[in-house]
Amino acid sequence: METLGIFSDVKNAAKAVESLVKAGFAEAEITSLTSVSYPDGVLVRTDQRTWFRWLAVVGGSVGAVAGFLLAAGTAWLYPVQTGDKPIIAFYPTGIIIYELTMLFAIVGVIVGMFLEMRLPPWGKRPYDPAIAEGYIGISVSVSPGDRRSRAESLLKEAGALRTTSEETL
Repeated sequence: METLGIFSDVKNAAKAVESLVKAGFAEAEITSLTSVSYPDGVLVRTDQRTWFRWLAVVGGSVGAVAGFLLAAGTAWLYPVQTGDKPIIAFYPTGIIIYELTMLFAIVGVIVGMFLEMRLPPWGKRPYDPAIAEGYIGISVSVSPGDRRSRAESLLKEAGALRTTSEETL
């Protein structure tokens, strides 16, 4: 269950996060939604590890192996003997390896980008159209009942323009 508070400025949003943490909410339960990117720790500190770089490295490695297998395998299966030259030529194989390495690395980066942005959305996530207009949203994952009402009151005390719960999102 999510509770979302909409704030007009960073100061009040940061104050809301501080009051939520002091009240016993874990920082992993609090998320900031903004149209402007703020450095980590300005609103909510996240220790989230990313797989973005590793997907690019794995994609590039798979591409290099696929490029070698394509170029060398084709030359090995269909040998064309030209004088005393090797069947698997170094430069043409290198070019194919490079091209497929870059292709697969780019595909890995695009997959990583979609994973980081959590696209496509698999469930309901809190959102308010005011966030696209420059307002700041602070979302708190809470269980229904007392903690939800406590989170709503803390968000309102910190200066939230309005709060909404998951049922109304």
